[in-house]
Amino acid sequence: MSRGELRIYLGAAPGVGKTYAMLEEAQRRAERGTDVVIGLVETHGRPHTAAMIGDLEQVPRRTITYRGAEFTELDLDALLARRPEVAVVDELAHTNVPGCRHDKRWRDVQELLDAGISVLSTVNVQHLESINDVVAQITGTTQRETVPDEVVRAAEQVELVDMTPEALRRRMAHGNIYRPDKIDAALGNYFRVGNLTALRELALLWLADKVDEQLDRYRAQQGISATWEARERVVVALTGGPEGETLVRRAARIAARSKGADLLAVHVARSDGLAGADPAQLARQRVLTESLGGTYHQVLGTDIPAALLEFARGVNATQLVLGASRRGRFAQVFSRGVGVTTTALSGAIDVHLVTHPQAGRGRRAAGVPAALSRRRRLLGFALAGLGLPLLTSLLQVLPDLTLTNDILLFLAGVVGVALVGGRWPALVAALGGSLLLNWFFAPPYHTLTIAEADNLLALGVFVGVAVAVSWVVDVAARRTREAARASADAQTLATVAGGVLRGERPLPALLDQLRETFGLRAVSVLELTAGAEGRPTRAREESAWRVVAGVGDAPPGSPSAGETAVPVDDRLTVVLSGRRLEAADRRVVEAFAAQAALALRQERLAEEAATARPLAEADRMRTALLAAVSHDLRTPLASAKAAVSSLRSPDIDFDSDDQAELLATADESLDRLGRLVANLLDMSRLQAGALGVTAVPVGMEDVVPRALDELGPPATDVTTDIPADLPAAHADPGLVERVLVNIVANALRHSPPDRPPTITASAHAGQVELRVIDTGPGIPEDQWEHVFLPFQRLGDRDNTTGVGLGLALSRGLAEAMGGSITPETTPGGGLTMVLRLPAAAPTSAEGPPE
Repeated sequence: MSRGELRIYLGAAPGVGKTYAMLEEAQRRAERGTDVVIGLVETHGRPHTAAMIGDLEQVPRRTITYRGAEFTELDLDALLARRPEVAVVDELAHTNVPGCRHDKRWRDVQELLDAGISVLSTVNVQHLESINDVVAQITGTTQRETVPDEVVRAAEQVELVDMTPEALRRRMAHGNIYRPDKIDAALGNYFRVGNLTALRELALLWLADKVDEQLDRYRAQQGISATWEARERVVVALTGGPEGETLVRRAARIAARSKGADLLAVHVARSDGLAGADPAQLARQRVLTESLGGTYHQVLGTDIPAALLEFARGVNATQLVLGASRRGRFAQVFSRGVGVTTTALSGAIDVHLVTHPQAGRGRRAAGVPAALSRRRRLLGFALAGLGLPLLTSLLQVLPDLTLTNDILLFLAGVVGVALVGGRWPALVAALGGSLLLNWFFAPPYHTLTIAEADNLLALGVFVGVAVAVSWVVDVAARRTREAARASADAQTLATVAGGVLRGERPLPALLDQLRETFGLRAVSVLELTAGAEGRPTRAREESAWRVVAGVGDAPPGSPSAGETAVPVDDRLTVVLSGRRLEAADRRVVEAFAAQAALALRQERLAEEAATARPLAEADRMRTALLAAVSHDLRTPLASAKAAVSSLRSPDIDFDSDDQAELLATADESLDRLGRLVANLLDMSRLQAGALGVTAVPVGMEDVVPRALDELGPPATDVTTDIPADLPAAHADPGLVERVLVNIVANALRHSPPDRPPTITASAHAGQVELRVIDTGPGIPEDQWEHVFLPFQRLGDRDNTTGVGLGLALSRGLAEAMGGSITPETTPGGGLTMVLRLPAAAPTSAEGPPE
């Protein structure tokens, strides 16, 4: 049985027409004779969407009772039993009510696909997991229903249902998306032009990446290696040389000329694993690339032009940026160089050869240490100076040896010297051996004249083989030492990276690791002060530097205070004290320094983010407040104004009952407005720490009835159970009443009409407890703390029906009186809010004097 196909309609925001387009496709397929069944479609009360369903067959929804409320969900079993060719399932990111087989609707869809049923579905870009946080930052609203990106990317077809922000706002204003009472708040909050424009760009970019993946998959399946310029991609090749930053910036400028172009930096490392490029330079160039919005890559290869072009074609690059060769003119005579070779083989890829200050100056040879230690080289010279004369004396007493045998024995001696002392002792041995062979063993003897051409050839071959062998032995020893050094450096850097990643503060951890690795007394990172920048004379003064991080005993405060100073950039320098480092260690220290600069940058960004977080939170709260208060202010004001205007109208003559009803409406509306303003003022006082609390003994039998009276007729059915012997609480009577009004109002809002809330009271462990019990839908335990956030509503879906300030204010007032508010689950379903207040100290009761 083949797996079904998934087609998803992607939208930037609610109301763009995803469900309508999905139903249009379902109708087209049904007209072509395909068996199409609607599993679930959410019309949201939109008549045009409901009309598009037409005569399509619908599978009845499954009704689930959860926490005393009824919900309808997709009937997965019924749809699997019906087994249509195509099923229509709306809202892919929806979270199912507990009691369903799967927790997410996209898992229902996966089961349908596994059963061979193709599915049409919809999703908004804000529900994609990878950009959920970006959407929250843009809109100020966190979407709790998400779908993994890989689920949407795995769909056979993803179709964007697009609409301009202006057209979508007109559709909203005409009442085609939300109910009239929600339009103003939506247009002023989520559906602002800036929000919609940003969401539209996110949807377009996400879909472009999806199309790009499909294109790469098609090219791989068809074996197409030629470049298709469907999207501009600029690859810059880095060698780890000083010209790298120039190349990265030039490549970034080239990429910036095309909207949406990608910047990729690549370094071809030697496949033998030996050190080649400067790790510190590469680290800095990687940071620069990523700061410019690019990505850094590293590949292995022995043929650099071939490796570069293979990478460029693999990522479908359109342009390749290379630096002009640093080799001198003489070296270019024998080899064309990487740039010229790459250009000749590039084919359809445009190659930019960028000049830089180091071009044509030749490569400066790094200070490469000797392959063998000084002791071994001295031992090799000694072996050559003593061993060859000893060998000569031995051969003179041995009978009947030919010149060929003598040459082979001398060659063995030269190889031995090369193994012990390396290249230069072996070259000395080869030259000395040739002279000894010529003087003692080649006729005429005891002269440097060679009589026979064969002997001359044999001696020449001896010298050539001896030099070659000594060279090979020296290169092998050098490579072995380089490999050991590279392995040690890699292990050191890996240890550093692991320590930094595991630490909460990466910069001190990095410096401490550097100090321990090289046995230093102290390490510090110095930054040039603003007044010393660009002034070399001023920069040499100790006062021109400040220590931004340091570890060890007495970290140096200036570059001159330490044994080694490693500049990172124009402002930062890492200074080491305790011992002077070897030249070979400096490369690793430079890599440490580059990572230290990156860690410092990350710490500063984290500090800036921490500073900006309260401001962003205040802005979010202000935005939510404006959106929510606009409704709560408008509704009572409109009701009061309508009542008063009707009473003042000369055109209508109201009887006494009508006048009383209008006055009651105005009075109720103004009371509601007064409560809202009082809540806002108290919340601002709480946040400013300016709320005055006057705690006195308070009897709950007095406070609870007053709170219920303030709530008016809706609270008449609330039942109370307050024991007569309940001790008084030590609290502010007015604040306790405000807390109870907010908690009971919240319970009334969510209680079924036939099951009003109940208030019970008890005393326990020096506290008075009031329980406000409702049997409504309740709240999942993991969401309990969310209801105490300002401007939040149950489910965090809608801030247009009220401020959502009551519970946040109630908890703040309770804590200001030394109490607390905690939620609990009501047995049988619902939510219980427990208000705990400290009990008043008992007073001694003495009778009147006799």
